[in-house]
Amino acid sequence: MNMITPVLGHDELRHQAGIVRALGSSFVAAVLEAGQRQLDHAPRTQRLIETWPGDPIDAALAMRFNAALHALARRNKRPRLSALYRGQHDDFDGAIAETLAAEDAFIATWMRHTPQTNEVGRAASIAAALMVVQQRFAMPVELLELGASCGLNLNLGRYGYRLGGVNAGIATSPVQVTPAWNGPPPINRPFTVAAARGIDLNPLSATDAKTRERLLSFVWADEPERAQRLEDALALAIQHPPQIDRGNAVPWLARQLAIPHERRTCRVVYHSMVLQYMTAADRTAIDTIIAAAGRRATPDRPIARISFERERANDQVQLILTCWPDGERRLLAHCHPYGNWIAWH
Repeated sequence: MNMITPVLGHDELRHQAGIVRALGSSFVAAVLEAGQRQLDHAPRTQRLIETWPGDPIDAALAMRFNAALHALARRNKRPRLSALYRGQHDDFDGAIAETLAAEDAFIATWMRHTPQTNEVGRAASIAAALMVVQQRFAMPVELLELGASCGLNLNLGRYGYRLGGVNAGIATSPVQVTPAWNGPPPINRPFTVAAARGIDLNPLSATDAKTRERLLSFVWADEPERAQRLEDALALAIQHPPQIDRGNAVPWLARQLAIPHERRTCRVVYHSMVLQYMTAADRTAIDTIIAAAGRRATPDRPIARISFERERANDQVQLILTCWPDGERRLLAHCHPYGNWIAWH
């Protein structure tokens, strides 16, 4: 899927509304378009958007704006806005203008914080890649996740999946991930997670009410099934707390990969829609650290990297698997950014 990359300027929300509509959410697109028309009601938010440093897509600027409004709607602080998000009227301009005027400070403050989506739908792509890893190495996996957020995808071994007609994972799990599937079915090789650990600059806890509110606010309001899946994953994370460290991914990954892992175990580094928030220097450092670990890999201690990231040249999300000791790199799929569909190669 090709998407037009917007530019910074006075029409930022409108530009990104087109991208959101192409991804399947007419409601959020309408929110962004109305937000653009009514933005002068919120001078602090308007200034923040129009002077944002860097790439607004990398920063998920429109998603921050929509999530701030969604959070206010969920709190029922602005009844007209809450009614709009519940589908009880379609006066987007009226409800959003009123909210922008009253909640400018809240929205601008909210947008300064990095998004915390922790999208469970992406677990299906990672799981499909792990089945390819199983075909290659046929051994348990040790997972290391960069940008783990709340750690919901560290629990991917506890979820069930329906992938192109293939049932995988735990059939009785309360979390079932069923993306639309295009292309041939994936390799059906069950995988076992021997250990899972993640890193995040600001780890979140599923037990914290504010964390749950923030995560749910980033779910598009016209996708109730996605919201329910997130709530189920949060409940499961309370029962099975993911192991997440706080800190910068670069030194953490270097330390983790310097420690030899168990024989007959494949160590897997994975990340989903995280690199865009990192500096170019950190992205290069991560590539270098993983490549160095790959050179040390052996047949009984292999290394794999699963990347679910936006390819900057054509704005497509690519699922890429690299395995060592031979360093083979494979483009497995193109994917919806939130995992709604997978185009398997």
